[in-house]
Amino acid sequence: MADVHSKETRSYNMSRIRGKNTKPEMLVRQFLHANGFRYRLHVKDLPGKPDIVLFKYKTAIFIQGCFWHGHDQCKYYVVPKTKTDWWLSKINGNKTKDIININSLKKAGWRVIEVWECELKPKVMGTTLQTLVETLYDLSKVPQN
Repeated sequence: MADVHSKETRSYNMSRIRGKNTKPEMLVRQFLHANGFRYRLHVKDLPGKPDIVLFKYKTAIFIQGCFWHGHDQCKYYVVPKTKTDWWLSKINGNKTKDIININSLKKAGWRVIEVWECELKPKVMGTTLQTLVETLYDLSKVPQN
């Protein structure tokens, strides 16, 4: 099946996709900051450059796009009908890297939280963000390794 866009249009569309400072990431950052949490962004020294790093809690947060990270059983993860093999290879590669990075962080004593894009949609965002804050407060009470 041929692409519905010209090569130039597809290239332009793909160039507009950001890897950081995305809307879901900004929502989480603003909520955490408003609730008194201080963090660093995209720490290059940690595996996977987590989107949000809370050193005080030794916690790394990844804000995952459902499509790009292959969120199983999610309506926002739909495999494209064109270039299917290429897309599956790309998405599965992302999933593999995610697993490696998360395991590396955990092995180094970090707590890892994944927040999925679908969990930040208007109907469920409040619950997701409140659960995130409660989790972080609970982590602050648990001694670190």
